Amino acid sequence: MEKEKLINNFFAAAEQDCRIAPVHISLYVALLQWCAKNGNADPVSFYARDIMPLAKFSSSTTLHKCIRDLDKFGYIKYVPSYNPFLGSLVYLSEAK
Repeated sequence: MEKEKLINNFFAAAEQDCRIAPVHISLYVALLQWCAKNGNADPVSFYARDIMPLAKFSSSTTLHKCIRDLDKFGYIKYVPSYNPFLGSLVYLSEAK
């Protein structure tokens, strides 16, 4: 799915969703940027250390809470990796 459509759909939904905070928006935009840097792959593989500077997070706890929230709220599909050599996956186009 085209990234412009993804971001427009996200903002339209987030505007009506009182659960979405600035940290969630920052993370979603960072994930889109990471996806663009990696050839627009969907799913995109990432490590917390790669996304945290893009989202301006200083705590991995914040990152993990926000990414689980976005998954639970239906904005992304998050597949965590518990292997330190494999990145976690995020599907952006399979949301809502």
